[in-house]
Amino acid sequence: MGAESNESLDVLSVFLTGIPGLESQHGWLSIPFSTMYIVAIVGNSLIMIAVQGDPVLHEPMYLFLSMLAVTEVGVSVSTLPTVMGILWFDARQIDFDGCLAQMFFIHTFSCMESGVLLAMSYDRFVAIYNPLRYTAILTLPRIICMGLGITLKSVTLMAPLPILLNVKRLPFCHSHLLSHSYCLHQDMIRLVCADIRVNSWYGFALVLLIIVMDPLLIVLSYTFILKNILGTASWTVGYHILAVLVLYVPMIGVSMTHRFAKHASPLVHVIMANIYLLAPPVMNPIIYSVKTKQIRQGIFHVLFQKKVYSICSSELLLRK
Repeated sequence: MGAESNESLDVLSVFLTGIPGLESQHGWLSIPFSTMYIVAIVGNSLIMIAVQGDPVLHEPMYLFLSMLAVTEVGVSVSTLPTVMGILWFDARQIDFDGCLAQMFFIHTFSCMESGVLLAMSYDRFVAIYNPLRYTAILTLPRIICMGLGITLKSVTLMAPLPILLNVKRLPFCHSHLLSHSYCLHQDMIRLVCADIRVNSWYGFALVLLIIVMDPLLIVLSYTFILKNILGTASWTVGYHILAVLVLYVPMIGVSMTHRFAKHASPLVHVIMANIYLLAPPVMNPIIYSVKTKQIRQGIFHVLFQKKVYSICSSELLLRK
């Protein structure tokens, strides 16, 4: 009976890893991690609220920035439960289906993030090369279609991943211990003891489409832009380039680590994966809030407007 229970547990569950070698410090490590999650979720939520609530920000660039904030919140919320569960409660076990679901959402939101950054580079390209027709080209219906297209592309590309890793199709006969605090495709296929050529080739195709093709198109777009703007005007696209680097440098790093540094210290894999998933959601609100005056004003406007409304409502109630 005990053997059957263990076998059932092996099939239905996998186990996550905290910070290797620092397990006794998880309580203290939860402080910076929870701080980063708060900054990521609150910061990106404020950008969404500011863009939605301030008519001045209903322009293509800020609508794309709002889409980027949605993807950042999605990535953060996808990883938060397991990461903080391990750091706070040492909850390492996760249901296999839940692991597949988390893997799907992490990769889908990451793909969407890449697509939005590509759309933002196109937005800047149009603004620089055809400023007189900027609003005529990037109309609201077209922006909505671009957003829906990015979402559909991401979901379509990532939907096969859980199917290809179905436990009924592939036997998971190795240790069911993953090397991160969340489920990634490149980590889960290492647990399989069967022919994974289909998984590997599909993963490689995704790398080409997302980590290679998107950055190449973005670099091409910004190269044309930077060649045709003068002096300090180049700073208008500087924060876009910084946001691109914040996403793609860790993304390429974690992909290269999994493929070519399999025997590296587990701590290296964990650090790279955490930078890949936490750096963009944390840094982008800071980058765009510091570098974009309109976003700062939009956030202050929304917050101040709500505060004034609350004070006025309280005074009216007291008078009654």
